[in-house]
Amino acid sequence: MKLRKLAVSLLLFAGSLPTAMAQGKFQWKEATSGGYPYRYVTDDPMKARFYTLKNGLTVILSVNKKEPRIQTLIGTRAGSNNDPKDHTGLAHYLEHLLFKGTQQYGSLDWAKEKPYIDQIESLYDKYNKTTGQEARKVVYHQIDSVSGIAAKYAIANEYDKMMTAMGAQGTNAHTWVEETIYEEDIPSNAIDKYLTVQAERFRDPVFRLFHTELEAVYEEKNRGLDNDGRKVYETLLAALFPTHNYGQQSTIGTIEHLKNPNLKAIRNFYNTYYVPNNMAIVMAGDFDPDYVIKTIDQQFGYMKAKPVAEYKPAPEAPFKAPVVKEVFGPDAESIDIAFRLPGALDTQSSLVLGVLSSILQNGKAGLLDLNLNKQQKALSAGAQVLGLKDYSILILSGKAKQGQTLDDVKNLLLGQLDILKKGSFDESLVKAIVNNSKLAELQGLESNNNRATSIMDAFIKSRGTNWVHDVSYVDDMGKITKKQIVDYANKYLANNYVAVYKRKGEDKNIQKVEKPAITPVEVNREAQSAFLQKVSAIPATPVKPQWLDYEKDIQTAPVGTTNMMYVQNKDNGLFRLYYRFDMGSWNNKKLALAAQYLQFLGTDKYTTEQISKEFYNIACNFNVSTSPENTTITISGLQENFDKAVSLFEHILTSCKPNDQALVALKGRLQKSRSDAKLNKSAIMKGVVNYAMYGANNPFNNQLSQADLDAVSATELTGLLHELPSYKHTIIYYGPQPLATAAADVQKLHTLPASFKEAPAAVKFSKTSQTANQVLFADYDMVQTEVNWVGNESVYDPANTGIISLFNNYFGGGMGSIVFQTIRESKALAYSTYAMFVSPDKKGERYSQIAYVGSQADKMNDAIKGMNDLLNDIPRSDKLLETAKESMKQDIETERITNDGIIFSYLAAQKLGLSTDIRKQVYESIDKMNFDDVKKFHDTNIAHKPYTYCVVASGKKVNMDDLKKIGEVKTLSLEDIFGY
Repeated sequence: MKLRKLAVSLLLFAGSLPTAMAQGKFQWKEATSGGYPYRYVTDDPMKARFYTLKNGLTVILSVNKKEPRIQTLIGTRAGSNNDPKDHTGLAHYLEHLLFKGTQQYGSLDWAKEKPYIDQIESLYDKYNKTTGQEARKVVYHQIDSVSGIAAKYAIANEYDKMMTAMGAQGTNAHTWVEETIYEEDIPSNAIDKYLTVQAERFRDPVFRLFHTELEAVYEEKNRGLDNDGRKVYETLLAALFPTHNYGQQSTIGTIEHLKNPNLKAIRNFYNTYYVPNNMAIVMAGDFDPDYVIKTIDQQFGYMKAKPVAEYKPAPEAPFKAPVVKEVFGPDAESIDIAFRLPGALDTQSSLVLGVLSSILQNGKAGLLDLNLNKQQKALSAGAQVLGLKDYSILILSGKAKQGQTLDDVKNLLLGQLDILKKGSFDESLVKAIVNNSKLAELQGLESNNNRATSIMDAFIKSRGTNWVHDVSYVDDMGKITKKQIVDYANKYLANNYVAVYKRKGEDKNIQKVEKPAITPVEVNREAQSAFLQKVSAIPATPVKPQWLDYEKDIQTAPVGTTNMMYVQNKDNGLFRLYYRFDMGSWNNKKLALAAQYLQFLGTDKYTTEQISKEFYNIACNFNVSTSPENTTITISGLQENFDKAVSLFEHILTSCKPNDQALVALKGRLQKSRSDAKLNKSAIMKGVVNYAMYGANNPFNNQLSQADLDAVSATELTGLLHELPSYKHTIIYYGPQPLATAAADVQKLHTLPASFKEAPAAVKFSKTSQTANQVLFADYDMVQTEVNWVGNESVYDPANTGIISLFNNYFGGGMGSIVFQTIRESKALAYSTYAMFVSPDKKGERYSQIAYVGSQADKMNDAIKGMNDLLNDIPRSDKLLETAKESMKQDIETERITNDGIIFSYLAAQKLGLSTDIRKQVYESIDKMNFDDVKKFHDTNIAHKPYTYCVVASGKKVNMDDLKKIGEVKTLSLEDIFGY
């Protein structure tokens, strides 16, 4: 079947099958259970039930008893495509506002609040029509004043408080071109509470606290202006779709429209599209479907159906020649080539396109994989399909290596299309694609999120009518012929593309959304609506936590001179085998380079291309990864091919041959990647934070110098790979075989020495001690300013785990936390902000306090002051603390550590010096903790401490004198940060 969020690109985006191909074992059937009729597809591994209630509401349920949790999605078939032409970004605004409450919750006194809400709506209407900068300032000052009064009657974040208290995780929402989806991951015993809240949420939402939320959207827009990838994406869509709203209306909206919001237009959008016959509730997880559908019917039966006009654009005219665009910005250069193709509703096209895209790239044996990436002809090359309802998009992407132009990369990418169009590929690749898709399907079914997302995607695109084709998708891929693929490529993939060149340079068209003057508003942390109390009182069947008993849950067996740790897979026929070595990049910097080098090497029996094909043909994978203290080899796939996969990898590791040409190419690509990293804002900030935490020599810049890199030889790297099995390592097996059989198979295939070599001594990194405030500044061309606080504290003590978890939940770890409520909800200073007391992963190491604010440059001083006020003085909210405690309990009660996660949980505990499941200790401490404990922890570890402020911003937009007021300012060069 087709799962939307899997690593295999064809499963990510491909569409469905024509009815003729979907018949056979996959057919729509009807059934009734619990008094409710539903439709289902035979042999559907998700066993999804499709209900349509009397008011037209679609409900789709998929039961998965793996853990006592449920992924829920509530979606409407409306997004930026449906925005009015003069109010782009409106669907996204509405998404934000649906977290603000209704007449029943989010308000202290609706009767008193309502007149001010009505007045604010009228003022925004006036503001929308007012011209002249000064006149608009006067109106906005009125909005700000009235909003301040209205906020006295509002309870900020009450929705988040209710969801947190019932144990929800991943509270979020997103808007895209043809969808708006509201997401929650809830405990299985919270169904009644969840549905009660959601039914009220969509009953009659109140658009309160609008001007502070509007400022959050402004910040989101400015963050997008700092994101070169996002600018490329929007430029590509605009060129591909000169008339369709895919390209003409950005989801977040234009700056001009963001400056002129209209609450009446938002209300009209809600009334038009948030109707039951245009919405779906999807749930995947542990529940009784008969009970759930009855409860949904009772809760959402009030909704009234209305006619909804579908967005039906005129067809786009064919391209007669390539369209070329350029995007400028500070990040690394790249090229994207995009073809506009039939949409997901054209099921035959989507099927062929899915197979075609996997022939181009599948991660191992595609044309781009073998001909470009394996041969290192570019820094990187890739292909993906974006499957939208009206059109699909095939995107070929690439980055240039040193001395290569983007036109060179473009020609390489188009050259692979020419190979495809000539049919110069092995038809047996289609069979391998099907086998790997089956593997991905098995992996994807383990995730409730995967299930729910795939089902919701089907609803958005076809109202779920094509689900039968989605279920039969993998089976029917095997029926696609080479001729169909070649014919499709020649029909659709010609000189009819859009090419977007991402070039390094100043974006002279960039505009930021200027901040209006906003007075901080009340958040009324201690207030609770009667509705919240009603939801809290709804009974929930207790779920007992399950603790791991490492001695019982993990079995061991000797394998030669080492041990194998074992957990059986009782769910399916997949295996994962690990060799986990007690040395990593801190023992030898060249290990990471050797691990990368392996993928380009052949042996006396196989070329590197043949190795990739062999693994792909048996639907198995291998990976060698290095972390600071460990190197891990992973071999995975179908158990039926275990012997083939393991023996092939053992042969590769011990018999790989030096390849000087491949090493020269790898070094060149690494040098280009290093140069590109210096252009990446996130990489720069990560480096600055490491500098603050550890000093000038730190884990981030623990890299091979250029001289060391130049000196490394092919023989040296293959020697490292050949001798790797001679170092101490633990074997881990997760799969369907019994312990004795698995151990015997591994011993037969994995050669071990009589005794292990001693690993090279590891370099040590110690966290610094801050004695005074300091500012580390890195200059970057950007609209926003990003600030991280870093302070290193005491040595790890397992007795502190409970209070640290409670403190993080209460203080700065989520949308209902003190930090988020104050910085974003009350003061509108940032889109993203948090603060966490971070625990180390190893006994004897130190904790760190980390805080973050990303704001407009002209808000930096206010944002820093706002965070410092909280770091020095923690506000008290007994209600918020109780919510945090209840959330902790629910999270632990419903968490299930399963599969090979059991073994990795044990290894993590062992590294901390623990021998038991620490969650039991934390759980038993929750009810004993109170605000005095949280405050004591805060005052002891966080308040009035010196911090290192890590600031990444444009030197043109930040006043350095302001930074000097904080502490000594040190401007870091890129060489300081990266170590090369």
